Amino acid sequence: MMDKGSRTGLRAVPAEALTAGDVLALPDGDTLAEVSAVAVENDDFGVPALVVATVAEGRRISIATGSMVYLEPADAEIGVSAVAADHGSPEALVAQIALGHPDSATVQEVAGRLARGINLKSGSNLQDLHQLALALLIDEGDTASALTVADLLADLPFDGNFGRWKWIEGGLAIAAYLTRHDDARSARYSAAIRAADDAETDPLRAKTAAVYRQRQLNEPNVYDPEILRASAAGKTDVERDWRVLRIGVLLYLRAHGGSETLSRDALERRIAAELAAVGALNDQLAAD
Repeated sequence: MMDKGSRTGLRAVPAEALTAGDVLALPDGDTLAEVSAVAVENDDFGVPALVVATVAEGRRISIATGSMVYLEPADAEIGVSAVAADHGSPEALVAQIALGHPDSATVQEVAGRLARGINLKSGSNLQDLHQLALALLIDEGDTASALTVADLLADLPFDGNFGRWKWIEGGLAIAAYLTRHDDARSARYSAAIRAADDAETDPLRAKTAAVYRQRQLNEPNVYDPEILRASAAGKTDVERDWRVLRIGVLLYLRAHGGSETLSRDALERRIAAELAAVGALNDQLAAD
């Protein structure tokens, strides 16, 4: 194994962030070798356990997930493959997830932005995390990873900034849905999503806000006209985007406990139907 002295000048990254083209410090000394291919091997439970990097002459380097490896510094702009973050950090988690979805343009694009550093007070970073969680749930069907990303948002408290809160709220809604078979855990997410409801301390303003909120819950905008127009015009990509927005609304309504017009059970049926509809549209777009 390389000692600390031999690592001087190298950059440390999580093993899960390795990509072809990286120049890796090998475990048998100070030798560096370019990585030609990277694969992830799961354990018997389907959990990523080993990162296998192929280097010169077909040599395979096996690295346990969660380990740090050392790479030659790159002059190029940092991307997903150059996440200089400790294992368990938001950046490392995103890098690991991105490694599992190399063919998803959305996952790679969003993860590439987040790899530069995640500031959980930045509205744009929170928006990217929300988009990533939605893509993993809706497009990739990777519920475990979607929940991991959603939890990065769900851990954040309401601080009075509604611009940031809408993305945290979205993460809580995703997490509440994905943990629906764990009543206690799902209830905690649902309780957290109502934090902003009780933020107003002025009694009159709080009453007015409650009336407005109930109207939104009872008569939500689920983009029916937009979806119908896009479908009638044969604009599959546009219809898909509107349906993704609809899923976000339905997830929020469900996490909020439903409303006077839409029960939680009804919302779960609608969410399942929308996920299937978007899946079919994705298949159609892929075939075109």
